[in-house]
Amino acid sequence: MFIRQCKKSFYRCTNAIFGEIGRFASEEVVLQLIISKCLPILLYGLEARSLVKSQLSLEFVINRLFMKLFRTNNMNIVKKCQTFFGCVMPGLLRKRRVDKLETKMRTSDNIFVTMALSMY
Repeated sequence: MFIRQCKKSFYRCTNAIFGEIGRFASEEVVLQLIISKCLPILLYGLEARSLVKSQLSLEFVINRLFMKLFRTNNMNIVKKCQTFFGCVMPGLLRKRRVDKLETKMRTSDNIFVTMALSMY
């Protein structure tokens, strides 16, 4: 349920950007706006949740975004565009965020964080 809400909010944000600037801006500008404004919405709070593999369909969201942005259904073109623009997939971004959160929790002096970590 939580993943569905994150995706819905992400799509709403990207559609707002497409609605405002449409096809007037270059793909590079649109992509940078989406990465800086919409991707955090997609990833919000996911590092604090335990997700099963089926819920990690976040790559699909990014693939669909590239398909829409570059007007193609060819996955080879989509993958090349993602590589060219240096797109980091959400699964990897989530893993980095989880690692960062765990590091912060392990180095925390807060007694409640220490107690929570000992429960796992």
